Amino acid sequence: MRYLVILLCFLAAPLGAEPLRVLAIGDSILAWHKWTGRDIPSVMGNVLGAEVENAAVAGARFSNASAFGRAAGFDVRAQFRRGPWDVVLINGGANDLLADCGCGACDTVLDGLLAPDLTGEVPALLAEILSSGAKVVWMGYYASPRSGPFTGCRPYLVEYDARLARLAKQTPGLTFIDSEDVIDPGNRRQFAFDGIHPSPTGARRIGTYLARSLSH
Repeated sequence: MRYLVILLCFLAAPLGAEPLRVLAIGDSILAWHKWTGRDIPSVMGNVLGAEVENAAVAGARFSNASAFGRAAGFDVRAQFRRGPWDVVLINGGANDLLADCGCGACDTVLDGLLAPDLTGEVPALLAEILSSGAKVVWMGYYASPRSGPFTGCRPYLVEYDARLARLAKQTPGLTFIDSEDVIDPGNRRQFAFDGIHPSPTGARRIGTYLARSLSH
């Protein structure tokens, strides 16, 4: 694994080249372990030899009606700001389902984020980011061993990720990468104490997977 990381760093940042500049925006899945530098975006940046700014905030909704919430970073859309970014890594939406419909009868909330015809608040933000010249990587959600307050959200999140994958196929500059590809809900070592957020091991698996996907 050590040699793979070295090879990926070499491929991502040839001698004399400027490092990739990455902005991460989203909710607690991306923010977890941020203060110890073991969060998913930091791991991805380390593997790629990239400069990463992680603006994700635990508890953030994709769309937050509160002016205070937006100012404090609890609105994923408000976390984005134009800059010299090469890549914007993004996730979000689970907290909208929890807060707005309690993870039950959430079709209206889901469609507001991303409707079956691929319109909604999510594609509007993605269009804004892409217009700035940055590439966008959307990280899909994974299944967890303990749903906690998110019990009932799973079917909506599966459909949400499926729509995001379809949107990515028809949107130049947008890539969908499913974190579920490398997270095993039966392996408690990959999860934090709450059974929902990634442990450092889980974050390392996801961050490395994102970097590998970007380097291809």
